[in-house]
Amino acid sequence: MRELAPWLRLIFQRPVRLTVGGGLILITLASGIGLLALSGWFITETALVGLALAAGAQATINLYTPGGGIRFFALSRTIGRYAERVYNHNTVLRLLTDIRVYLFRRLATTTPVHRSGLSGAQWLSRLTRDVDTLDTLYLRLIAPTALAALVVLLMVVLAGVWFNGTVALWLAVFLSSALLLATLAVFLRTRRISSRQSEREERLRIAVIEHLEGFAELTAAGRTGKHAAWLMRQAQQLSSEQAKADRRVGWHLASSHLLINLAAVFTLWVGFSLFEAGLISGPVLVLLPIALLGLAEVYAALPEAFGKLGATESSAERLSRESDATKWDGTAAKTDLPAGTALIASDLSIRHIDSAPIFMHFNLTVSEGEHLGVVGHSGSGKSSLANALSGLMPAYHGSVSHVPLAYLTQTTVLFEDTLRANLLLAHPQASDAELWQILELVEMAERFGLEADKLDTWLGSAGSRLSGGEARRVGLARVLLSPAPLIILDEPFTGVDAATRKRICQRLEQWLEGKTVIALAHGADALPGTDRMIHLTY
Repeated sequence: MRELAPWLRLIFQRPVRLTVGGGLILITLASGIGLLALSGWFITETALVGLALAAGAQATINLYTPGGGIRFFALSRTIGRYAERVYNHNTVLRLLTDIRVYLFRRLATTTPVHRSGLSGAQWLSRLTRDVDTLDTLYLRLIAPTALAALVVLLMVVLAGVWFNGTVALWLAVFLSSALLLATLAVFLRTRRISSRQSEREERLRIAVIEHLEGFAELTAAGRTGKHAAWLMRQAQQLSSEQAKADRRVGWHLASSHLLINLAAVFTLWVGFSLFEAGLISGPVLVLLPIALLGLAEVYAALPEAFGKLGATESSAERLSRESDATKWDGTAAKTDLPAGTALIASDLSIRHIDSAPIFMHFNLTVSEGEHLGVVGHSGSGKSSLANALSGLMPAYHGSVSHVPLAYLTQTTVLFEDTLRANLLLAHPQASDAELWQILELVEMAERFGLEADKLDTWLGSAGSRLSGGEARRVGLARVLLSPAPLIILDEPFTGVDAATRKRICQRLEQWLEGKTVIALAHGADALPGTDRMIHLTY
């Protein structure tokens, strides 16, 4: 259960909402049990009065008070269930936001090399399936279990008040045993199966995604049918294991319900003795057993939820492992720099995992306000150097210190959102006038000025509504909008024609005045104005 600890702490950061949500669930459950019990009492009382009148005895019954109680419980159950669904689903969405923000913040502190160790399919599984198993912990496990224990305690207390202490003690044994069977026992019996199922399900999901992504290659190699058959065998094995887990869950559910029914029968049997002794009335005799039967609704969802707790543990362990991996060790961190210096790289060595070093003992000092150009052929290490200077790639040896920076990576990254949202990532306080100004700088103002939604134009998935050159200029505009004093530009004009590039470079000179710029490209003609140039060779 250690894997769940950080996520449970995160969930319990909203104690008020959790308490209110639990209260709404309790109102719904109590109203259901109260409706069932009071209806049984009312029916029994009515029957007894009817029999007495038929026998010629004098008898009366108050129809209004129990009738009003039945209507009250019926309404409170309906209203409580509706309010609980709306409120708790809103709570789950808030918890989902908390979990994702927490996860992304922790992922942001891990090394990019580690993050690149997982495939896209694996990250998709982490950010969907694994996160989804955590955001419902409250509704599936915490609240139902706590409320079931509270209702059991309430039943035991009522048994002590209406019947006697012996009945209350035996009810505590029956109901506590049923609760343990529906929760802890299910978890222990399905923990390994559920954990294995979680791992297998993830592998199968990844394999299906990779099958779809590589369908053309599989078809060309004539392996489509064989790979699909392998996927079907894996799915059948997964289904077989799931059926095994479901059988165990079903037996525990049946056993817990059996104990609840035995508790009701025991209460009814003891109640007859108390009724014969004149200690309780007939309607009260029926009241508690019927209320106990209503506990079946409280216990019904527990075995299934605890049967999947092993999978939830596995999901939490995977998320914690990926987000708790090696943290940045200070490489590319802000430290105290000499006055007038924007960046210092000392004895820097760079290499990819299991590869030969790209740079060895590289030293670089960039002054504030300096515009540095770095040129070199493909494969000379420009992007690796830019990643190391910006901190996205940990140094194999040496260190990098710099002032706050904005970095335009070689790959253009746009989000499936509006133009405004993509630009404001760099400077959330920027006004519309500033946004139009930066778009004018990169010659995109006219392009979006013709759109009906202007700044609120939807860019599509990864900027799919834009051409490669247009997407690159939007990415460049976002970086230029940043107030950071240091800007790193890796191939800033990819996909932009020479004439447009020349006009943008002329405008950039004034915009970048006073800022420190490190720009990298294949040739000097693909860079804005520079004060000095570094040439990288193989």
